[in-house]
Amino acid sequence: MRSAVYRCYGGPEVVRLEALPLPEPARDEVLVQVKAASVNPLDWHHLRGQPYFMRLMTGIGRPERHHLGVDFAGTVVAAGADVTRFQPGDRVFGGQTGAFGEYVTLRAAGSIAAMPEGVGFAEAAAVPIAAVSALQALRDAGGVKAGDRVLVNGASGGVGSFAVQLARNMGAEVTGVSSTRNLDLVLGLGADAVIDYTQRDYTRGEERWDVIIDAVGNHGSAANQRALVPGGTLVMVGAGEGDWVGPLLNIAGAMLRSRLGDEELTPFLAHLNGDDLVFLAELLGRGELSPVIDRHYPLTAITEALAYSESGRARGKIIVDVAGD
Repeated sequence: MRSAVYRCYGGPEVVRLEALPLPEPARDEVLVQVKAASVNPLDWHHLRGQPYFMRLMTGIGRPERHHLGVDFAGTVVAAGADVTRFQPGDRVFGGQTGAFGEYVTLRAAGSIAAMPEGVGFAEAAAVPIAAVSALQALRDAGGVKAGDRVLVNGASGGVGSFAVQLARNMGAEVTGVSSTRNLDLVLGLGADAVIDYTQRDYTRGEERWDVIIDAVGNHGSAANQRALVPGGTLVMVGAGEGDWVGPLLNIAGAMLRSRLGDEELTPFLAHLNGDDLVFLAELLGRGELSPVIDRHYPLTAITEALAYSESGRARGKIIVDVAGD
């Protein structure tokens, strides 16, 4: 099988497609032939080992794990002896390290779900990390309920485009923040109002929101706090820029302000799991959730896909067509 690997930290240029042995599923695992995968900022953060404190977990001098990619959609081709949930031929999607490769193995009880009828591999592959992050940020960290005023900063990106749709599904009144060229896209996703960040800074206006989902991290926690109603909640999906301590200082500042004030300023990290994927699959199947796909790349162009993701210009998700739809 072919798989994208990186054996040292660096930019997309250090990624290589290598021929690796076909993995064997354990008794509780399935072997999935990957049809499509999607790129997330997480992928190039791991690739570069930045912010640098990440290397305490991924390897100090060089990466301890060499496989890239997490989001996948494909077909089960083999199942371990103890697996009853899936069988060969099932169309599935989920998250597993090594998704930028032709096959992955993962636990049948893990971060995997059946694809709904009528949904293609590219659409399913766009969902896992971004949509689960949006769902958990709104539902768990933000506690969003019907009637809440929710602002999504970065509404045209991967997490943001799902957050706009999910917030509307929860009955919230949604404001999306994006660039001029993406305003119509965000309105089309269901936003009640949009803010063009090139013309207006939402943290310096008079409007206030119950919940802010910051998927960009281009405003500090103090600035975001000014845009909240008393007792409101900021969910920091993006921790901010900086390769050393910048993100940590922003998180620490948010935690301190949360203790001193009435607002809840919450650093956030999603937990990929099968239950949330099943819930999102139901929304996909009913047409209540629609991934925004910017571009497709073949697996042989994985370096270009990673570079485009890192540029920050993508609208929604970037798809890697590993074996076609």
